[in-house]
Amino acid sequence: MKPQISPPVTTGSLTFKVHRRQPELVSPAKPTPRELKLLSDIDDQEGLRFHIPTIFVYRHNPSAYSDPVGVIRRALAETLVYYYPFAGRLREGPNRKLTVDCTGEGVLFIEADADVTLVEFEEKDALQPPFPCFDELLFDLEGSSEVLNAPLLLIQVTRLKCGGFIFAVRVNHTITDAAGLSRFLKTMSEFSSGYHAPSVAPVWERHFLNARFPLRVTQAHREYDKQVAIDTESAPVGDGDTLVSHSFFFGATEMSAIRRLLPPDLANESTDLETLTSFLWRYRTIALLPDSYKEMRVIFIVNARSKLRNPPLPSGYYGNAFAFPVAIATARDLTEKPLEFAMGLVKEAKSSVTEEYMRSLADLMVTKGRPGFLTDGALLISDVRNFAEIDFGIWGKPVYGGVPLAGVVGFPAASFYVLRRNREGKKGIVVPLCLPKMAMQRFAEQLKDVFNSEPTSNGGSKIPKKLIMSSL
Repeated sequence: MKPQISPPVTTGSLTFKVHRRQPELVSPAKPTPRELKLLSDIDDQEGLRFHIPTIFVYRHNPSAYSDPVGVIRRALAETLVYYYPFAGRLREGPNRKLTVDCTGEGVLFIEADADVTLVEFEEKDALQPPFPCFDELLFDLEGSSEVLNAPLLLIQVTRLKCGGFIFAVRVNHTITDAAGLSRFLKTMSEFSSGYHAPSVAPVWERHFLNARFPLRVTQAHREYDKQVAIDTESAPVGDGDTLVSHSFFFGATEMSAIRRLLPPDLANESTDLETLTSFLWRYRTIALLPDSYKEMRVIFIVNARSKLRNPPLPSGYYGNAFAFPVAIATARDLTEKPLEFAMGLVKEAKSSVTEEYMRSLADLMVTKGRPGFLTDGALLISDVRNFAEIDFGIWGKPVYGGVPLAGVVGFPAASFYVLRRNREGKKGIVVPLCLPKMAMQRFAEQLKDVFNSEPTSNGGSKIPKKLIMSSL
């Protein structure tokens, strides 16, 4: 097949070309059942009806003589035998109910080469969101990003000049979540390493998260509050200028500085996710300068697998099994009260996710016509640190494994926690954020103030007056 050559792509001073072959469909390596499979009532909610990308960068292994494109293509075909719904197409029925038509048509696969090395990415500190020239490293074939009647998975493997490669994946979110995708990719890794079957058998069984009969919505589920008409009072917060994306690194030093903003007992008993989420919610709000009485929200994804006991979800379940609990406060309360106020709301929202919460959520989806969550004034946080552990056989763990960009389709205020080592080799969490340009500058200044603040005698931090004034 004749390769397609992209024009030179420039990210800062990093310029390279991508030579892309024609996309192909990879089908299961063996015949698979032709059947219809209903998604769960958690899967087919409006907020998951989009394709979400991830990217993995692997270093060259001098002892590996196999072509990564061929290895991954074969592993994909073998994996699809067990995960055959991925090779089908999505259909919509009455009451917006989604079904996978297991046609076996296959998933999209693209082979490519780039005239750039991994060292060049590293020298430019480009292995973090927003990922350089991502549109060329995961080509959006026309029509492929439709939710219905389109391939459910797109994979592009791009060889680098140095022998390393970039493995980019885009998946229809209604089919799986981060935990399910990780299990799918680990199965691919197993086949690439010589396995003859998955170590954990995949389980469909989407009826485990279907609505009850009779329907009983017993929880508030304020994340699905009705979206009000946009007017001058409820318009999106911020300066109204161009949106920009930037990644921020939170290593041990930065997390210690944040914890000093909290009472010592609270700091010690709080997880990194709770601490960082509370911090980002508060200081992002300060940077946006919203109206004092505007309702500000933080939505964060909670994996509910461990909460479900009646019946428990099998370990191989790869459907969406999470909730979007939300913490809500006015901008004034969030910015004028100390960080422990935001922390309390985050902890309360997180603890609200129980088995009954999930059952009630499924009932709500059927009752309300599968709504999307309210985005006005909201920041969404998803922890995808597990992607850093996708060990691909002879190539080992990725140099980078996570999201390529801040935001998701139609919602730029979605952020992610990605595990990464910075240029100094320090391990930490990278958080890509998308904000109006002036708000991004204010947010960066807020972080400098916090990280440069002096510890006080009681274990807290002395915060510069500039930080307090900017919240007014």
